[in-house]
Amino acid sequence: MADGGDPGRAEPDEANRPPLVALVEAVLMVAEKPVGVAELATGLSAPALEVERVLAELSAQYRHDGRGFDLRHVGGGWRFYTAEECAPWVEKFVLAGQMSRLSQAALETLAVVAYQQPVSRGRISAVRGVSADGVIRTLTARGLVEEATTDPETGAILYRTTDYFLERMGLRGLDELPPLAPLLPGIDDLEDIIAP
Repeated sequence: MADGGDPGRAEPDEANRPPLVALVEAVLMVAEKPVGVAELATGLSAPALEVERVLAELSAQYRHDGRGFDLRHVGGGWRFYTAEECAPWVEKFVLAGQMSRLSQAALETLAVVAYQQPVSRGRISAVRGVSADGVIRTLTARGLVEEATTDPETGAILYRTTDYFLERMGLRGLDELPPLAPLLPGIDDLEDIIAP
């Protein structure tokens, strides 16, 4: 143990180092958020290209084997997720009515932020027709939106979605959001309706 180290923590035995694939799986199993290739490579003292290769192979292998979980690249990193075909059963088991769901107002506000970010509370309120202050506080507390910057003209705080939002939605980036056109009638007139 080096001076100043944690006396309760043993240093890894490099002579008995597990294979990189096992180390990557072990780290991702305990990660609370998606982990990037660079972070894995640094933490595991392995070349980034090798870590990237292992991640891709693991993801393909899990899908090929029909496992109940999948390894996906979302929100700027890699994380384990329930396999899509297992999701309804897992949801029924885990949630069982215990998960606090977002209200309709929160979902509407989140959609406005996602599609128009960065966006001010005033703009959100104008689109929704009601004040967005309380809902923005809720979405911020849940880590789904965050302050991005301020509007140089008005000084208003502008909000954007977070990496956690991307993770929860299973998206790699905002460009993967579904287009609004098929969901809204008269999309051509939408800009006229919500223009500032």
